[in-house]
Amino acid sequence: MVLGAAFLLDLTVGEPPVLLHPVVWMGRAIEPLKRLAPRGKAAELVVGALYVLAITCGFAAASWLLLQSLGDRPLLGYALETFLLLSCFALRGLARAGQQMVAALEAGDLDAARHALRSLCSRDPSHLSESELAGATIESLTENSSDSVVAPLFYFALFGVPGALLYRAANTLDAMVGYRGRYEYLGKAAARLDDLLNLIPARLTALLLLVAGVMMRLPARRALRVYLRDRQSTESPNAGHPMAMAAGLLGVRLDKRDAYVLGRELGAPGKHELARAITLVRGAGLLAVLALGALLALGAAA
Repeated sequence: MVLGAAFLLDLTVGEPPVLLHPVVWMGRAIEPLKRLAPRGKAAELVVGALYVLAITCGFAAASWLLLQSLGDRPLLGYALETFLLLSCFALRGLARAGQQMVAALEAGDLDAARHALRSLCSRDPSHLSESELAGATIESLTENSSDSVVAPLFYFALFGVPGALLYRAANTLDAMVGYRGRYEYLGKAAARLDDLLNLIPARLTALLLLVAGVMMRLPARRALRVYLRDRQSTESPNAGHPMAMAAGLLGVRLDKRDAYVLGRELGAPGKHELARAITLVRGAGLLAVLALGALLALGAAA
């Protein structure tokens, strides 16, 4: 019931407002770490690891305690669980971000397209061509179909709402400090935890994309060939799995300058391939919800 209600709300209403959004609260809780970070690799590693432990376990524990306190008020507990799960995944928001890019490319407005890409990934879009903007969007949509849909649902299935919130906190930490540069050592623990938590969901996402692609009559044989060859081409141990599968299904070359190339023998992506990628991601997200719903129903019946 919680899963179904949260999914319907995501489709019809979207994410909670900013003031009430737990992920926004996570970002605000993480911000002091960046401002007050110590200097020195060892100190940054220790403080970063402690902060990861505090944020992830703190949000998970707080949600568990709050839900436990509502045990004698099941309707209120149900509403709170639904709201918290809704805040952990964003299928509608992901598709909408992709549609904004399609609209900008169809209008030939590269400035708007470059602005739209900033809401999807941290890549500098200022010198990207139309094809590179479309490709970067496809990469971001397919990678985020794991981060923003499949992974939160996976940990919800295992550990309930506290599990989904723990994952979302780890993923938010990784997004804010888990990258090379000033915060490399501060974010090392966050990056490694995010890699670990996404090991299974990223591979499940690739499978879901394949099933959705078959339903769309996209070439599964080519998709598997590209996936098996290129899935480990990215620096991340997980991001290449959904991206390589999408490259093969859509018949496009996805490349990031001086980093990786997926589907090197395929054509350059454009707005038409991007539109199909949005449908593909939506299909994989719907399959994830249906599969999880079926498993939960079977578990309840047993």
